[in-house]
Amino acid sequence: MRLFEEKINMNTLIVVLGPTGVGKSAISLQLAKHYQSEIISADSRQFFSELCIGTAVPPVEDLNAITHHFIQSRSIFDYYNVSSYESEALHLISQLFQRKNPLILTGGSMLYVDTICKGIDDIPTVDPAIREEVTQWYGENGIEALRQRLLVADPEYYRIVDLNNPKRLLHAIEIHQMTGKPFTSFRKKTVKERPFRILKIGINQDRKLLYERINGRVEQMMEAGLLDEAKSVYPHRKLNSLNTVGYKELFSHLDGDCSLEEAVDLIKRNTRKYARKQLTWFRHDPEVEWFEPEHIQEIIAFADRKMHEIG
Repeated sequence: MRLFEEKINMNTLIVVLGPTGVGKSAISLQLAKHYQSEIISADSRQFFSELCIGTAVPPVEDLNAITHHFIQSRSIFDYYNVSSYESEALHLISQLFQRKNPLILTGGSMLYVDTICKGIDDIPTVDPAIREEVTQWYGENGIEALRQRLLVADPEYYRIVDLNNPKRLLHAIEIHQMTGKPFTSFRKKTVKERPFRILKIGINQDRKLLYERINGRVEQMMEAGLLDEAKSVYPHRKLNSLNTVGYKELFSHLDGDCSLEEAVDLIKRNTRKYARKQLTWFRHDPEVEWFEPEHIQEIIAFADRKMHEIG
């Protein structure tokens, strides 16, 4: 009897994950209301206070209804990485578990979800001379050459990384050049034990419906003023925090490189591409239980059942 009670009382982190635009925020909100809990964001795009529309920050009424953490808590000018997030989020989770159980963590940023569930690996610090050499090579050869170099050096990482994010490509190349080993080889160590139970709920739907949903959301963002939001941060467009889908395409339009219609089409296409990468990443995790977004009652029933299971 004592073991059963301990298992029920064990702190549980419910992780709601899946591709962008599928409806994770709405489902997380319903779970948080059901358990009278709080939501921790694992969406690295939603950290920045200057961004709202293009990052799909939850509406004010949702933020007022349920306490959210790591939403617009940083500036685009702040240096922030996954290691900082791991440290801060784990500390917060420990504090919140003193008064709430379960907690809800949600987001589509793959590394940020994984760092809470599994921990991050001890990746070597890059030698400054190698960083300078690789950066110079990139400046001379361009991003397409950088992609091809990564494909040869680390095809596994090439399949899942954002190929439009030169910072991540450069880092993988730097690690490979310094160690002679693929970047992914440093991301396969033993999963770190967490002092709480983790329940992973994946949200997905038919590919055609997901793409229609993504396209519709982009249109809604444009109607809500995404172009004006992009204009407001345009002077700082070189910041890595702004090198993200929804903004970089509009920056190209503001630079005169494409029409607004072309930029919007690119946002839709690049968002769909990102959704495919997210699914590729999350589907490799056998611990995820998948549901369609409309089946909220099934999701809640599943979570309730798992909360009371032994073992």
